[in-house]
Amino acid sequence: MREERLSVRETMRRFEINDHGIIERWERIYLEEGAEGLAIEHRGRKRGSRSAKMSKAVEEDLIAENQRLRAEIDYLKNLQALVLERERRQEKKP
Repeated sequence: MREERLSVRETMRRFEINDHGIIERWERIYLEEGAEGLAIEHRGRKRGSRSAKMSKAVEEDLIAENQRLRAEIDYLKNLQALVLERERRQEKKP
């Protein structure tokens, strides 16, 4: 792309890549790490990502919300089981 001064779109067409984000990511890696950087598999989050920077208050709020949502799911599952049981009993009655 750099040698032939191709745009991202031209590069997409030439190499039959449908996602411009891939080419932009490869270009960023090349500019930051050189050709060797392209040989390394880049997946997942980098070390020291956002989760490490999360404030204690935000983390506590998320834990509390997670617990509330789990309780709500359990409640809805139990309610669904009760409704299904009631429907089965009504079907059995003549």
